[in-house]
Amino acid sequence: MSHDKTRDDKKILTPFNVISGIIILVGLVLTVLRFTKGIGAVTNLDDNNPWGLWIGFDLLCGVALAAGGYVTSAACYIFGLKRYHSAVRPAILTAFLGYVLVVFALHYDVGRPLRLPYPIFFSPGTTSLLYEVGLCVFLYLTVLFIEYSPAALEWLGLKKIRNIIVRMTLVLTIFGVILSTLHQSSLGALFMIAPSKLHPLWYSGYLPVYFFVSSIFAGLSMVIFEGSLAHRYMHHKMDETHLAESTGVALGFAKAAAFVMMGYVCIKVIGLAMDNNWHYLATGWGAWFLVELIGFVALPAFAYALAARERNLRLARWAAVWSILGLVLNRLNISLVAFNWHLPSAQRYFPSWMEIAISVFIVTVGVVVYRFITTHMPIFYEHPDYRTDH
Repeated sequence: MSHDKTRDDKKILTPFNVISGIIILVGLVLTVLRFTKGIGAVTNLDDNNPWGLWIGFDLLCGVALAAGGYVTSAACYIFGLKRYHSAVRPAILTAFLGYVLVVFALHYDVGRPLRLPYPIFFSPGTTSLLYEVGLCVFLYLTVLFIEYSPAALEWLGLKKIRNIIVRMTLVLTIFGVILSTLHQSSLGALFMIAPSKLHPLWYSGYLPVYFFVSSIFAGLSMVIFEGSLAHRYMHHKMDETHLAESTGVALGFAKAAAFVMMGYVCIKVIGLAMDNNWHYLATGWGAWFLVELIGFVALPAFAYALAARERNLRLARWAAVWSILGLVLNRLNISLVAFNWHLPSAQRYFPSWMEIAISVFIVTVGVVVYRFITTHMPIFYEHPDYRTDH
């Protein structure tokens, strides 16, 4: 018995659990500090820089990287690509947790959590773009919860409710795509109100289109990235169907991402021409713009295309990481780096270590919850009682 207890203790005190526990503990302390001492106690935000890391990374990047849910479900249920069915539940779970964490992170920036539902239910501001974003995120989070719920209901053994929700799959998918199209593009439209603050190379009347198109390849990349991590650390939870389809999912999504990313490059060049901002390319800001566009969009698109052509799974997975970094770079450029670009460096915003720590805390919470759900619920395998449903 003492041997079994020692073995159990070793299972609990794994490096993942210890590191996650420390990060969560620090995050909880900083959370108490944020909501007792105010936002100024933990951030470097000011009147010139009211939106910082929590908006640029936690919200803008989080929403874009959670796009794998609507992309994968649309591919499977609307376009009839059933060979991607095994990727739907992991993608929906990732998207659902992503949006939950976005709302969770928004509390840190806005404050007063009890007031968060107020503009939706009590005083809707129908003329505000932020209201449209908030409403769409609220509705889409509800859709994602319903789409995810069959896995939880199978785990709980609630067959009747599960069967009712499964019959709603197509309607939920269509509704989810419509809502995603709206709020992904609207997040880009938010920055159109600040033409004097955002550098001309990043400011454009096409910002809503840029945000929507980039969310598509971000979602495709996130599905490949999440799948590669799951295969490494959750391989024992996958059934034969999931294992057999995984390579086809990664390479198929890599091919799609290559097309979307090159289309994104084309519309960015068109926007540059329409605004006649070519002369900025000869400046330092222009060099940084080309690093983003060529180094983190065009080159990973080429890597995706090569991976799909040569059926190189390893290259597709590395291209996914590369593309995700490119998406993060783009969102941070728009919200932080190229924002207030004309101000002296002394007045520019840089996040405090506590802002960074809280962002790491939020991501860690998501990873821990994802690990718990995939360990206990039928995410990577078909529940034995429902295998004939597909």
